Amino acid sequence: MATVRRGQRGRRLGLALAGGGPAGAVYEIGALRALEESIDGLDLNQCDVYVGVSAGAFVTASLANGLTPTQLVRGLVTDEPGEHPFDPTSFFRPAYRAWARRGLQLPGLLAHALLQISSAPHDETLMKSLVRFSRALPLGLFDNEPIRRNLERTFAIKGRTDDFRKLARKLFIVAADLEAGTPIVFGARGWDHVPISRAVQASTAVPGLYPPVEIDGRLCVDGVLLKTLHASVALEHGVDLLLCLNPLVSMDVAAGEAKGKLQPGALLRRGMPAILSQTFRTMIHSRMVVGMAGYGARFPDADVELFEPERDEYRLFFSNIFSFSSRREICQIAYAATRRDLWRRRTTLDAMLRRHGLRLRMDLLQDQERDIWEGMGLPRSSISNEVGDRLTRALDRLEGVPRPGRRRAKARRAV
Repeated sequence: MATVRRGQRGRRLGLALAGGGPAGAVYEIGALRALEESIDGLDLNQCDVYVGVSAGAFVTASLANGLTPTQLVRGLVTDEPGEHPFDPTSFFRPAYRAWARRGLQLPGLLAHALLQISSAPHDETLMKSLVRFSRALPLGLFDNEPIRRNLERTFAIKGRTDDFRKLARKLFIVAADLEAGTPIVFGARGWDHVPISRAVQASTAVPGLYPPVEIDGRLCVDGVLLKTLHASVALEHGVDLLLCLNPLVSMDVAAGEAKGKLQPGALLRRGMPAILSQTFRTMIHSRMVVGMAGYGARFPDADVELFEPERDEYRLFFSNIFSFSSRREICQIAYAATRRDLWRRRTTLDAMLRRHGLRLRMDLLQDQERDIWEGMGLPRSSISNEVGDRLTRALDRLEGVPRPGRRRAKARRAV
């Protein structure tokens, strides 16, 4: 359905967040902090519609439950007491039980292979044996039950809920039906009975990393399998302004090597994980560009704005999400990159935002020394010297015009 232009009081705001794993979630949290701080009148806990897929499902579920971007940032980078949903260790707990269960199949598979060899030695090949033994491999390297349990505990706190139907705002979490190859929109009619924590577990189930999550007889996996953002879900529910975040962009390795920011062969030296990550990011992003370009014709009365990292933020791609200092750095990178994007596009963005009763805070965007910690009352001294030096260099780039020769990813698509 096409949206209808409403007046300022009747405006409907939507937020759509893509995936990107734990690092993507951290990036989105830092970027959201920048958006809420820099746009006067924007309250990211009061959106009319939230759409999340994969890591974005985790973040949108938290926002819809009243957790503010500030709370999410503080939970990431401080050891303060409180209930925070983000625990990177919960995303990477080996699936020991699954490994053990699958391992029990090995004796039977070995016996069957020996029987085949003895009865038809010329028909049994090494490849056939390997295919047979592959059945003993676990469905996922990591256990995603800790993700669900962590969110379930967080949403059980007074004032929060694990029930889509009890939320004050519309929340949609998208997963993919592995067997049918179709999307499942949790929170929509017919799927709103599923607990939010369970839906997030399903939407973040990256095939190979996590086992599929069975819900109502459906095998559910990461919703990115079908679309990167699923922004159309929000647009179909009549939002006038849709803010989108996508952390999944590919590195511009060639430019980095040419400018001396990366050593030659940087990607190959980091091995298979880096190659797979770059391949996945390239495929996902190119598909999203095509999808975003089509929204203009389908939803001509809606404004859609996309924010994403620059392709030369190499620290973002090579970060260690288990490190507190790395999480701090990703938050700052996201915060600074989003502020730069807002400043560069300030003229067109401010005009668009004013149509929806919002406006850019030019005074904050002009403050080149401002960082994410200052805005939340966290001193820079709480950050290690090494990371603090890096943040200072990042802030030096926060200026009125881009540095000569600096390349960045296009942040807005024609819609």
